[in-house]
Amino acid sequence: MKKNRAVITLLVMILLLGLLSYTAVWGIGAEKMGAAQKIKQGLDLAGGVSITYQVVGEEDPSESDMKDTIYKLQRRVEGYSTEAQVYQEGSDRINIEIPGVSDANAILDELGKPGSLYFMSSDGAEVLTGEDVADARAGTQQDKMMGNNQYVVQLTLTEEGATKFAVATALAAPNHDVIFIMYDGMIVSMPSVNEEIKDGVAVITGMPSYEEAEKLASTIRIGSLKLELEELRSNVVGAQLGSEAIRTSLTAGAVGMGLVVLFMVVVYLLPGVAASLALGIYVGLIVVLLNAFDITLTLPGIAGIILSIGMAVDANVIIFARIREELATGKTVQSAMKIGFQKALSAIIDGNVTTLIAALVLGVKGSGSVKGFAQTLALGIIVSMFTALFVTRMLLNAMYALGLKDVKFYGVGKEKKTWNFLSKKAVCFAASILVIGAGFVCMGINQSSQGDPLNYSLEFKGGTSTNITFNEDMTIEEIDAEVVPLIEEVTGDGNVQTQKVSGSNEVIIKTRTLSVEEREAMNARLAERFGVDTEKITAETISSTISSEMRSDAVIAVAIAAVCMLLYIWFRFKDIRFAASAVIALLHDVLVVLAFYAAARVSVGSTFIACMLTIVGYSINATIVIFDRIRENLKGMKKKEGLLEVVNMSITQTLSRSIFTSLTTFFMVGALFVMGVTSIREFALPLMVGILCGTYSSICLAGALWYVMRTGFARKAAN
Repeated sequence: MKKNRAVITLLVMILLLGLLSYTAVWGIGAEKMGAAQKIKQGLDLAGGVSITYQVVGEEDPSESDMKDTIYKLQRRVEGYSTEAQVYQEGSDRINIEIPGVSDANAILDELGKPGSLYFMSSDGAEVLTGEDVADARAGTQQDKMMGNNQYVVQLTLTEEGATKFAVATALAAPNHDVIFIMYDGMIVSMPSVNEEIKDGVAVITGMPSYEEAEKLASTIRIGSLKLELEELRSNVVGAQLGSEAIRTSLTAGAVGMGLVVLFMVVVYLLPGVAASLALGIYVGLIVVLLNAFDITLTLPGIAGIILSIGMAVDANVIIFARIREELATGKTVQSAMKIGFQKALSAIIDGNVTTLIAALVLGVKGSGSVKGFAQTLALGIIVSMFTALFVTRMLLNAMYALGLKDVKFYGVGKEKKTWNFLSKKAVCFAASILVIGAGFVCMGINQSSQGDPLNYSLEFKGGTSTNITFNEDMTIEEIDAEVVPLIEEVTGDGNVQTQKVSGSNEVIIKTRTLSVEEREAMNARLAERFGVDTEKITAETISSTISSEMRSDAVIAVAIAAVCMLLYIWFRFKDIRFAASAVIALLHDVLVVLAFYAAARVSVGSTFIACMLTIVGYSINATIVIFDRIRENLKGMKKKEGLLEVVNMSITQTLSRSIFTSLTTFFMVGALFVMGVTSIREFALPLMVGILCGTYSSICLAGALWYVMRTGFARKAAN
């Protein structure tokens, strides 16, 4: 790179950093596009709309019908936000909470009133019910005769629905009869049948606009519920957390990032400066892209992004370690940089692609917070790869071209004595089995003494929702400081959630399920302390916001992701033993963190899923780096007797990367734990355990597992 080009490159990067920083803080234009404050926020950060529906036509709806309706509504409101919550209140009511909006009427108009839907032929026979409809979407298609685009509604039927529809359309097609689509006894559409439809996919044409097509599609989707619902009440609710919680989390992020930058500069010198600039660009891009892709951000999401800052330097650490190794062999700085990036490329791509596969599967198969987490994870992976492989490289080359060519600016790798990690494999295997076994014992003890193996929070177990009307308007900060401690004293449990109803003195308090005596005690304390009229206090039992179906979706998604990761590693490394070892190490980390949850009785809520998924991504990435080095070193090994030495050498060569990446990530999570609010600390603490466990399993277990499989299978083949 010539000096003129190097100067231009540095100026462009500095200007890009400045532009992204300005955009993230202040935004562009009157609408402040791209600003952090414009990111769609969850209920915990910004509040939203709370709508309560009541079942009509059935006095005592069955549990299965209620669960089915809740699950279907959950999938539908994800169109507004992946962080929307749907849960049961009492025996015949359903609550929907949608973050980031303030107009309940607009939501009700768009969502519609869930009611009965059926398709009826012209002779009055019922053709289909809402249960026969799998999906309905607005779209466009080309008119075959006119050649122009027209707005349509695309219907997808269930297998049973497709069979019934084929019979009905075969009868209607000869005379082009219409099929009436009825919603709550009213005709919402009457398309004519032009041909027999056998495959269960139909298109309704003749829509005047996309908005009308979307309205009809929404009506059909909503109408496929088993139960008919009517609106009981709707409120605009405030944020569950105050501005102090957001401020402390962002401060923790700034402190953690400062520590990461300091560490990178001190340890890696000039490359560390380049990585720090690239890291600043990474953060700016993340903020802008969260806006661009309309991703809903919650407080755990902020924690996840802050965590990703620590993980984003991982690729840089791999590259810089490679550069130092090349410099130690006597190569020039320019040559070392070129070779270092080339040799690091496979480990970076394999590690990130493996995690990206998991994110994509979770995004497609997961629901609710799992889908939201997957979106943020995928975005972070792609942006971190871009900044590491392109931005950092361009900055380093520009700095070199400007005269910073002395080896002392880059550091030279020192020869490392190979440690015999595999000599301790039996001890490590035994220790891991012991810890995991102890976790299952703790869960058994908890089950017998507490009734549950883990300390499930409201999101998993449900509880009691209490509506309290205070005599004065209280802020979230005042509620957290004065009301919540009183509730915790009565319940003996720290898992308390609060929401303010905007425009009133009403506050919603969600706790574990309370007995009649506990409710009476809480009401008495509230009356004594705040002068609350107990006649205005109402309480209802609520279900979990994370339904059993959502949990099943998460488990299935993780299982599919694990299989996909296994297949990818098998394909890339041409050895299924690498894949099997990586997945076993991953499973080990998840079980150890689960054991920690059981032993420490850390609350298992929505952040639990995010924590476990983060550990999955973190663990597999660290393992891939070591396996990549084993694969490389195997190419130079010809004698079978050297296999043990190859594994030990590979782990030793990548040891600095394993430790340094853990440190930078630990800086971020540690800052969150020290400075964050309770919900963030409950997210950070298990993550700290997961980081340590992931580092341990990658160094002490993954390579050893592969070695045992390789040598064990080889002996069997020889026999």
